[in-house]
Amino acid sequence: MRAMPRLLVAGLSGGSGKTVVSMGALLLLRRAGIDVRAFKKGPDYIDPAWLAWASAHPVRNLDTFLMGADGVRASFLRNSISDGVNLIEGNRGLFDGFDAAGTHSSAVLAETLAAPVVLVVDATKMTRTAAALVLGCQKLDPRLSLRGVVLNNVNGRRHEKILSEAIESACGIPVVGALPRATFNPLPERHLGLVPPQEHGGIGQAEEDLLRIVKGRLDLSKLLSIARGAPPLELPAEERPVLPDGRGLRIGYLKDSAFSFYYPENLEELERSGAELVPLSAMRSDALPEDLAALYIGGGFPETHAQELSANTGFLGSMRRACENGLPVYAECGGLMLLARSLTWKGTRYPMANVLPVDVEVFSTPQGHGYSELRVDARNPFFPLGTILRGHEFHYSRIMGAAEPLHTACAVVRGAGCSDGRDCLVSRNVMAGYTHLHAAATPEWARGMVLAAHEFALRACALKT
Repeated sequence: MRAMPRLLVAGLSGGSGKTVVSMGALLLLRRAGIDVRAFKKGPDYIDPAWLAWASAHPVRNLDTFLMGADGVRASFLRNSISDGVNLIEGNRGLFDGFDAAGTHSSAVLAETLAAPVVLVVDATKMTRTAAALVLGCQKLDPRLSLRGVVLNNVNGRRHEKILSEAIESACGIPVVGALPRATFNPLPERHLGLVPPQEHGGIGQAEEDLLRIVKGRLDLSKLLSIARGAPPLELPAEERPVLPDGRGLRIGYLKDSAFSFYYPENLEELERSGAELVPLSAMRSDALPEDLAALYIGGGFPETHAQELSANTGFLGSMRRACENGLPVYAECGGLMLLARSLTWKGTRYPMANVLPVDVEVFSTPQGHGYSELRVDARNPFFPLGTILRGHEFHYSRIMGAAEPLHTACAVVRGAGCSDGRDCLVSRNVMAGYTHLHAAATPEWARGMVLAAHEFALRACALKT
């Protein structure tokens, strides 16, 4: 058993203020000399990027749909700390999950980790009703350790006093913070959510703005008491999947402001095999290195960088030639868009790598959003037939036209996919789809990447000799 001070910051809904509270608490704790680690409930890339910035450490996603309860506990135990605070930011509303029963919700995650919950309540235009909302959360699941409330959008001291008295008297838990009514947004948003920190024009100003909102308004002593009151967790023996030997293999991945959606575990699993990771920029690199054994293209915002990507014809051409020569390429969402013939964004068509015989257009509303589940039922470079892939998708783009019949590897059991109940386009050794996978949830992914890289490296070596 090991003590791991922890708490989960939840809300009554999306947009309640969880991220500002979580980031503000992390910044304040660090300024107080307390070590922190941050986690994010659910599949997400942008909020974890901000939490990583606020905590100064990589952030891990925890999700019972993707990983199961045992996988969530293993990831948390592997990445948490005993001396400090482990803060988990929930997603959506506290009980919002997979279905009407709230399966895979933030509440389920809190119970899985025996984590006390601090609930963020948007108090706009309410007083005692806030107590009714908190009390309802307590009654809906009495097993939940709801230990404190942070009020958001409070309209002055009198409003705060009435809210605090109503909640503390009716619910028996303390108000541990009260943030003022928002007069500005320290974290600008666009179509997929927050603008990632990599693209934020004034990251230093963002820190000052966040601290101005939370300083003197979050009770650190009470938050610390709640976190330190979490029960110890048992440390079971960890069994990690055996990976093929990747020593001597160089696997490239695109890493810049256009392509930043990577789970740390995905990259770490490739490195754990012994492979060398080679970061590249689709906007600044002149060409793919000739000695790559595989390429991984994650998601991101190719649409907002479409002009720069399209202008880097040398890189696009080298990628097309490498794919024609059989380089294994695994691409997710934004990666699919880069490999397409063209990308249309706000009425302008931009030529892309022309590896896949499709055109992609970005719309103003989501074309796929939520958990996804695929069944591999056709040949592909990375997964055995019959493999079940659990992931997620969040894309505003869709395939609008194809130059030839498309070969796809997966039937969509849940989600939108590419089209017509299918996902994961396949061309030579390229596989590109809208589903994002997490290596901790899908150990077959890293194994498939390393094996495909091995096969390509052996063929390349045989050709040279």
